[in-house]
Amino acid sequence: MKHALITGAGSGIGAAIATTLAANDYRVSLLGRRLEALEATAADIAPGDNRQCIVCDVTVEDSVTQAFAQAEAGFGAIDVLVNCAGSAPTAPFHKLSASAWQQVMDVNLNGVFHCCAQVVGGMRERNAGRIVNIASTASLKGYAYVSAYCAAKHAVLGLTRALALELAQKGVTVNAVCPGYTDTDIVRNAVTTIVAKTGRSEAEALRQFTATNPQGRLIEPGEVADTVLWLCSDSARSVTGQAISISGGETS
Repeated sequence: MKHALITGAGSGIGAAIATTLAANDYRVSLLGRRLEALEATAADIAPGDNRQCIVCDVTVEDSVTQAFAQAEAGFGAIDVLVNCAGSAPTAPFHKLSASAWQQVMDVNLNGVFHCCAQVVGGMRERNAGRIVNIASTASLKGYAYVSAYCAAKHAVLGLTRALALELAQKGVTVNAVCPGYTDTDIVRNAVTTIVAKTGRSEAEALRQFTATNPQGRLIEPGEVADTVLWLCSDSARSVTGQAISISGGETS
């Protein structure tokens, strides 16, 4: 049974990926900052010894090192790494502080670096492995008021492509999955905030997020998870260095 480690597994897309991989015969290490959220995800997985919850802050190198050591002690070498931890605070650029910029970079970019650094050596030695970075359509285009997030995600895509080339002859694939606005708590909470601040209806507020999708809807977390599952399969062994847009045609 292969071992997959998923960061940001306590909610949203990360939780969907962890649940999907566990349902397809992977042992899963669920990483995140809040144990209760990780345990809630684990509760959705069929009973068994195929999941473990590990508290980790991906912005702190020592925390990542300790978490990955704990994961490997429980389930052995990591065959699949899914970098899903992220945050996307909003602010116009002229009001963006240096500390806020750095925090976004630490979570969305440096966290990916810290986690990749933990697995690349072992994957090279075994001539096998899968790395999937959840990069967002913000790695492919710009969005107003999230300049730091867009910059970080563009950098994640650059890292993905460079690392894919370095590992192309080592049996390791590295890809980015780029969802558009997805039906998660982050979007639903944003809709609630818009309603409260503007007086618009929920449907009107939701259209702010669905308008960029030519299909006129939010992406389902399960759609992202299914794409990750495929990228981890033998059928995708020739797919590497790619940015797979799951956006209803937004980035066409």
